[in-house]
Amino acid sequence: MNLLWLVGLYAVCVCECWSSGVNGQEGFMLLAGPLNSNSEVNNAFDCSHPIPPGSRQYFEHLQSRGVTHFKVPLSWAQLLPTGLPSQPHQAVVTCYQTLLRQLLESGLQPLVVLHGSTVPEALRSRFGGWESRELLDMFQQYAEFAFQEFGELAESWLTLSDLGGAMRDWAPAAAPRPLQNILQLHSNIYKIYHQQFPEEGRRLSIGLRASDLEMIPQVKDTTMDFLSVHIEYNCASTSNFAEEMRNFQMSSGNLPVLIYKMTARDCSYNQFQLLGNILQVLNNNEPNIVGCDMMDILGKLDMQDTETSISEYTESRSSYHSVWHKFEAQTTRDLFLKESFPADFQWATSSESFKVEGGWSEGGKGETVWDRFGHGGLAFDNQTADLACESFNKVDYDVYLLRGLHVNTYQFSISWARIFPSGHRESQSEKGALYYDNLIDALIESGIQPVVTLYHWDLPQAIQDHGGWTNTSMVEAYKDYADFCFSRFGDRVKTWNTFSSPWVVSHAGYGTGEHPPGVNDYVVASYQATHNILKSHAEAWHVYNDKYRMKQGGKVGIALNSDWAEPLDPSRPEDIVAADRYLQFMLGWFAHPIFVDGDYPATFKTQIEEKKRLCPNSEPARLPVFTPEDRKRIHGTADFFGLNHYTSRLVNNRDGGCTAGPQGVGDFQAHVDPSWSSTASDLIYSTPWGLRRLLNYISTEYLNVNKVPIYITGNGMPTGYSGDTLNDISRIEYMRSYINEALKAIQLDGVNVQRFTVQSLMDGFEGPQGYSERFGLHHVNFDLPDRPRTPKQSAFFYSEVIEKNGFASKKQFFHAPDMTNTKSNKVSPMPPSTVPSQAKDVWRKFSKQTNFERKLYHYGTFPQGFRWAVSSSAYQIEGGWNADGKNSSIWDTFTQEPSNIPGSANGDVACDSYNRLDEDLYMLRALRVNSYRFSLSWSRIFPDGRRSSMNQKGVDYYNRLIDGLLAYNITPMVTLYHWDLPQALQDIGGWDNVDMIHIFNDYCDFCFDKFGDRVKFWMTFNQPQTIAWSGYGLGQIPPNVTNPGIAPYRVAHNLIKAHARAYHTYDDKYRTSQGGLVSIALNADWIEPKDVTVPREVVAADRALQFQLGWFAHPIFKNGDYPDAMKWQVGNKSELQGLSESRLPSFTEEEKSFIRGTADIFCVNHYTTKIARHATKRLTPHSYDFDKDLTEAEESDSPTTAISNQRAVAWGLRRLLNWIKEEYGDPEIYITENGVATESKTAWDDSARVFYFKTYVDEALKAHDLDGVKVKGYVAASLMDSFEWLNGYTIGFGLHHVDFTNPNRPRTPKYSAHFFYQVVKDNGFPKPDDDKMLYGHFRKDFIWSTATASYQIEGGWRADGKGLSIWDKFAHTPLRVSNDDNGDVACDSYNKVEEDVAILRQLKVTHYRFSISWPRVLPDGTTKHINEAGLNYYHRLVDALLAANIQPHITLFHWDLPQALQDIKGWENETIIDRFRDYADLIFSRLGHKVKFWITINEPYNVANIGHGYGAAAPGISFRPGTLPYIVGHNLLKAHAEAWHLYNDTYRAKQNGIISITINSDWSEPRNPYKQEDIDAAKRVVQFYIGWFAHPVFNGDYSNMMKTIIRDRSLAAGLPKSRLPEFSPEEIKRIKGTYDYFGFNHYTTVLAFPVDYGKLQHYDADRGAGTIADRTWLDSGSSWLKVSPFGFRRILNFIKEEYGNPPIIITENGMSERGPIDLNDNYRSYYYEQYINQALKANLLDGVDIRGYTAWSLMDNLEWATGFSERFGLFYVNRSDPELSRVAKSSVAAYSTIINCNGFPDPASGPHECLSPVPEGTSAPITDDRVKFLGMNLSTGDAETGLNTTFALLVVAVLGAIGSSVCFFRARNRSKKGL
Repeated sequence: MNLLWLVGLYAVCVCECWSSGVNGQEGFMLLAGPLNSNSEVNNAFDCSHPIPPGSRQYFEHLQSRGVTHFKVPLSWAQLLPTGLPSQPHQAVVTCYQTLLRQLLESGLQPLVVLHGSTVPEALRSRFGGWESRELLDMFQQYAEFAFQEFGELAESWLTLSDLGGAMRDWAPAAAPRPLQNILQLHSNIYKIYHQQFPEEGRRLSIGLRASDLEMIPQVKDTTMDFLSVHIEYNCASTSNFAEEMRNFQMSSGNLPVLIYKMTARDCSYNQFQLLGNILQVLNNNEPNIVGCDMMDILGKLDMQDTETSISEYTESRSSYHSVWHKFEAQTTRDLFLKESFPADFQWATSSESFKVEGGWSEGGKGETVWDRFGHGGLAFDNQTADLACESFNKVDYDVYLLRGLHVNTYQFSISWARIFPSGHRESQSEKGALYYDNLIDALIESGIQPVVTLYHWDLPQAIQDHGGWTNTSMVEAYKDYADFCFSRFGDRVKTWNTFSSPWVVSHAGYGTGEHPPGVNDYVVASYQATHNILKSHAEAWHVYNDKYRMKQGGKVGIALNSDWAEPLDPSRPEDIVAADRYLQFMLGWFAHPIFVDGDYPATFKTQIEEKKRLCPNSEPARLPVFTPEDRKRIHGTADFFGLNHYTSRLVNNRDGGCTAGPQGVGDFQAHVDPSWSSTASDLIYSTPWGLRRLLNYISTEYLNVNKVPIYITGNGMPTGYSGDTLNDISRIEYMRSYINEALKAIQLDGVNVQRFTVQSLMDGFEGPQGYSERFGLHHVNFDLPDRPRTPKQSAFFYSEVIEKNGFASKKQFFHAPDMTNTKSNKVSPMPPSTVPSQAKDVWRKFSKQTNFERKLYHYGTFPQGFRWAVSSSAYQIEGGWNADGKNSSIWDTFTQEPSNIPGSANGDVACDSYNRLDEDLYMLRALRVNSYRFSLSWSRIFPDGRRSSMNQKGVDYYNRLIDGLLAYNITPMVTLYHWDLPQALQDIGGWDNVDMIHIFNDYCDFCFDKFGDRVKFWMTFNQPQTIAWSGYGLGQIPPNVTNPGIAPYRVAHNLIKAHARAYHTYDDKYRTSQGGLVSIALNADWIEPKDVTVPREVVAADRALQFQLGWFAHPIFKNGDYPDAMKWQVGNKSELQGLSESRLPSFTEEEKSFIRGTADIFCVNHYTTKIARHATKRLTPHSYDFDKDLTEAEESDSPTTAISNQRAVAWGLRRLLNWIKEEYGDPEIYITENGVATESKTAWDDSARVFYFKTYVDEALKAHDLDGVKVKGYVAASLMDSFEWLNGYTIGFGLHHVDFTNPNRPRTPKYSAHFFYQVVKDNGFPKPDDDKMLYGHFRKDFIWSTATASYQIEGGWRADGKGLSIWDKFAHTPLRVSNDDNGDVACDSYNKVEEDVAILRQLKVTHYRFSISWPRVLPDGTTKHINEAGLNYYHRLVDALLAANIQPHITLFHWDLPQALQDIKGWENETIIDRFRDYADLIFSRLGHKVKFWITINEPYNVANIGHGYGAAAPGISFRPGTLPYIVGHNLLKAHAEAWHLYNDTYRAKQNGIISITINSDWSEPRNPYKQEDIDAAKRVVQFYIGWFAHPVFNGDYSNMMKTIIRDRSLAAGLPKSRLPEFSPEEIKRIKGTYDYFGFNHYTTVLAFPVDYGKLQHYDADRGAGTIADRTWLDSGSSWLKVSPFGFRRILNFIKEEYGNPPIIITENGMSERGPIDLNDNYRSYYYEQYINQALKANLLDGVDIRGYTAWSLMDNLEWATGFSERFGLFYVNRSDPELSRVAKSSVAAYSTIINCNGFPDPASGPHECLSPVPEGTSAPITDDRVKFLGMNLSTGDAETGLNTTFALLVVAVLGAIGSSVCFFRARNRSKKGL
């Protein structure tokens, strides 16, 4: 009855209203709507959520029922959240526009309501209520905004739908109601509307309730086209409806009435009086009703009834049928939509952990199912993902690509096994978590939002071993893993995918077995896996929802994969149904439980049950059942719908029989159309239209209730791994089409898609296909260890789509730099330079620097606004040499001659930047520089050099470049002339022709005019000195004029005047309007005098700078004229040459005035430093070079580069900047070029360039911070490899490698690009945490010690029966020890016990480490003869130490083996194990009751490898490097173990000491930290160094790494077994654990890289690594020792992690010096402070168990093979003094202070008592019976003549000192000459 009544009433109403119109009006409005929000009938849809799915079908349904108009209330608060039209919520604007278009396309006219009545709270709180004038103004602005955005889409409008409601919504109760204000506001809006839309048919009104009748008299005077009313009709009332309507209209002045809304109350369905009354009114001529509400007139006809509701309507047939029929007859399927995406659309790309990360066992990562799969040889060509793209080490590389792409979102997955190696929390790997921390932080720093997938197929193998996803325990394990990730990363990650493509896991992993874990069970396992995955997903969602959502505010969803299914035969209904089933079996399997009802789709379940019925004997599928609790737990567990989509299928109905699997159970078969475009994968065909249909299907099927957004989480296609991999046109077409289909779904269908993700960022390991299929936007070369990433053409296409936000015509927009220089910036005139210049003080200032001071790295940052740039120049990069009207330049002409450039190279194509602007912008975006220096090609703009030949296409190119830069906030720095003169101008003499001044000015004028509105930084010329001298003097470069004595000066003269003219043109015509800077880029080497103490040499260096830099800088920056040094030199030379006037032209006074000050800033290009010395050069031939009267040489101590005579001398830059400051009046300086050349074969791993920038930029920072130089910018040369002038393509300066053999000219970032980005990001070099001081203290019983070794200090080599040692023999063998030094006397400590103990007391150590000379105690090495005299020495020493409260720490063997034992092969002979044990037994027995600290052997590595491998130490054996070191090491370990067990078993209980072995090792870092093979090399260095001996002692046996490598290399060389000896099980047990502490010697760190020695068999070949040092590390007196404190902490942590955190006593650490004696050894103090502080960090911050520290060494001594030339001592030993006096260096005070403080007290806590002044270390300690004089200690007790002879002795001492000084200075001068 209900339905019949409604339908009947509706039909009558429609018929009556439409028959001949109502009241004669054809335009009668039958109203429906509005849409409701979230199924709340009284809550109008406000575009805060997506348009409901199926809305278009609903509108069409209404239109078919006769509805003509639809109400669309706008949301003021949603559209303008701030109230300002300038700040709209663009997504809401787009939503309303889409809704209005849908209505119009469905045949409905919108009735748009600007606002209801109540002021939105957000606006009320800011502006007040309707009584507020400010609010009224805001509303009028809002109305104007709405008309602008929606006016073309709607003809009927209401300003307010309920005026009375507005009156009831005013703030102060006593205030007058603001009715008149509102009515005036309405009138204003009415006028605005009709002025903007004057055409007929436009209507605007205001709404009232019938109950507000009293307002009508005031309202009727208001301008309106009709009156909108809300009528409430009560069926129980006796009032006459028609009469009420007539009264209402009469009150309104007979305005037409629209019944906007009518509410019927107390009406039963059998009451037809209401219908009669309504029809009577509608058919009566009066009142004049123009429309009625078709819903509310009928009372109960709401969204659930008459309108059918969207959900009920769309469910009246299946979602698939609806979508299929919608698009079935589509004739415009492939039309391209040239529109934009919503403003806040997310553009993303993606990667997956196992495909890209590599590092498969790094940081403790556990094995995954994909690791097992690859190692089992199951992937293509036996490939594995062990390295993949090496993303684990290349976070910066990957984020660089993302910045280049300009994506705002990056989707990646976390490797479960990297976080939890066993799959469970108890195995958590901090290193794995840190990797993701670093990645997330790097993304956010670059403005890229991370989207994290928790699981993308790479299950920990340990979990799979227990059944994997078929085991129900997985749910809890996954939940815990997700919980950890949310807690660890959720503060920064706001979007999470629980799973990606879980269908693939269930189908291929547990169904077909094609993927790991390789389970082939589609009957049970596949369905069980899905069941557990769904429950796991739900649990993860609930964990986030319950624990994290409130504080983190993120979203959790799932990324499901699905094809689109199209019926094979559209005419067969069963094929349509089969296509629907296909989607249910693929997408619905996972989506239906989550998004619909918590359970599998009914079709899915029914099909399986039917198959089970039909196949009782061969069950094809067993579907688990969700409990009601499960369903409730799963349903609704997604905040978005993630979709991975790649292709489509044609599906037909087919009986699948009893076959397992989706096609068998689902009774369908999938096909592809042969006409579809194929890809490298058999599974993916390009069918872009399927995406739009699938999106519509998802929106209809799954999101009609839970209206969450859709994120396209994966879309892409593979190409092959061969052919033209970079020019991937097919991928571009695929992306273009698929992205456009997503756009159609959004704009045309109203589907709420908010993100598009291109798969993938780069090529990766594609599962079973290995690396044979490539999905990447970036090509990865898997054949190279660097794994270089190179953008493909698709990357540039995608970045363009992102830039446009779709496909609408590109709108050029830019923010021109601020005009900050609108007034002239001419530098003030200065007096001419003196000869030499006053800047000579720079040499004086820096000549006092020590090497330590010069090289000490300075940490700090440049000021905000510092300009970071990279550079290029037109001829070097543009190519297009004759394209689009460009004419030849002099370089074009020059390079066309094949023999002029190596390889006959030229710039015809170069980097092809003329055609690859987007690729250049990609690099600049990725680098994040704020400026880009480039030059204009004169002959591209003016082909013949003159304005009359202007080439618009050339101008257009530079406009595109400039606009492109500004679009990314990159400031153009434009060079007007960078050497490529139009050939037509050279034909008239080029720069030797004065007419060029005017011609150049006209060219500049044009450029200023065309580009100056956006370019604010101009340089007229680049390196004019090079132009003049190399181009017109030497003739080396075009125009190749060889006239060295005259032409360079004339050309320079013209260049200076041309520059000045251009400057004045800018100053006079453009500066006021453009506000830019103009300067000239001058080149300058730094020139260091050969001897800074010789005035003539200083004058020569100054002259060299004046001839190079001053030639141009002096006229421009000082007085308009050349420097006097030049004028004097050239003038005198000219006169000597018999010329009547100087070859150097003169400027007139007017010219000087014109030139002076024509630069706003100082721009300098700098590359290297030279050493100058005075020379009288020839008079003939005439030459600029000879005019200088000096010679220049390389600075030979600095690294070479790929260009001869251009060494990397970083410290010269600081000095040059200081010189410019002093010489030119402290100008603002821009370093406009600085860089280094590497050979072209150095493609990507350019560590030399990294070192160059690391040092040179730091010198600029020093100049700024320490010297006050106004350094304002730094330009790295260059952006990319390019045509390097006379070197062609044989060298490169680029931060990016360009492959010039490839026509695409692909650009690939080098190591240096990532380094430079970090410098730019950090704005310099902020102090790293490693270098920051930690304040704190060591444990109270900490051991503070210093050390020596017997052979190095004792002397007495044959005294008292001592036997010969191998070092005695080695040192007496010619050419073995530097300077033929030996230890015969050494420091004579054998005779100076008291002196040594005295200096130990001065040092305040608690312990003293020294060694016993084995041959001094046992002359033949055996106990057959014990030398008691030798033993007595050690007794005396020990007793003296104990008396001084210093504990002795004895080393039994510190390399000085008795020669007698060496004569029977020494450590090579196993009998030495017993000999060593006997020796140890003797020492323990004699000294053990007094000595509690023992070391068996010092540095066995050096004994084994240096002594028996390299032969650089005693015994000097080098002829068996492949075997002997390992044999010796083997015996050393066994000897140590025997000594330890002897002490442990025999002496420990009664002597109560501790004993161990001291092992030495450098720390090793990878040379390139981004490179796995360098990382592996660094690991090998450490394992072959420290691990060789530590692993057997602390862990048992040699490390697996050593054993495997040496065995494999031995066998490969044809040897029968490994060269590394094997320990028996008993020996392993005997050696393991033979320590009481870890004795550790450490000095330095190295950078490692792989070296392949082929089949050579020796230690270095086995290690397979070379090492270098970072150039920024401070030097020492030893070539191998560089100051690198950070490595100390790292290797201490390595010991902790690798060997179980044993107690560590640092038994040696120190640094050496060489050269002249300097007691002020601040470098050593620095070393100790830094290294000891690193030890403190390791102890306090890292928990390393450090018990003691030993400084090496107590005093200068014989430093083995380097003799006495390298000095490590805290005390200087005066070898010119017969007494070998010990003199404290300043480091004694530094070290003793640290000891006294037991660490480092915090200065913030005020002065610490431990810091009380201690005596300066300047002399040896003085005892009562000794006097100190001139470095000699004289005993008055031993003086034969007593006091009477003291004066004579003093005279002798003075004479001796004078003689020593003479020798010393002569030696020093010889030393300097050798430099």
